[in-house]
Amino acid sequence: MRMDVSRSAAAGYKGMYAVEAYVGSGPVPRSTLELLRLRVSQINGCAFCIDMHVKEGIEAGVPERKLHAVAAWRDTPYFSDEERAALALAEAATRIADNPEGVPDDVWDAAADLYDEESLAVLVMAIAAINTWNRLNVTVRKGPAD
Repeated sequence: MRMDVSRSAAAGYKGMYAVEAYVGSGPVPRSTLELLRLRVSQINGCAFCIDMHVKEGIEAGVPERKLHAVAAWRDTPYFSDEERAALALAEAATRIADNPEGVPDDVWDAAADLYDEESLAVLVMAIAAINTWNRLNVTVRKGPAD
């Protein structure tokens, strides 16, 4: 690891933990949030967060079969419509540079059809937070903590 950002930027971490507290107190099921966090971390190649969110997914009651299949969620029958909408939104927001118009309307509309405004706001904040965590950890090369 290049540096301990949690120590060097303690005030910044405090802000990130406040965002996580907001997300965790919202109406979106923890299992959905862990699937979303895992998928975004896979896309961003964050070994620390992949390891962490597999463990936290298990703690949240996500079946291991789902955790193993999250990278191929479109091609497996294990995910609810709500989980699929959250995963599609997470992928589109994470890969925002791949689409000049940002998150496509059909992706947004599918999520908005299944989540109320408060839940949708929690999803957007969760996506932003895990992307930030991934970028912090990848930048300093923080690997899994055993």
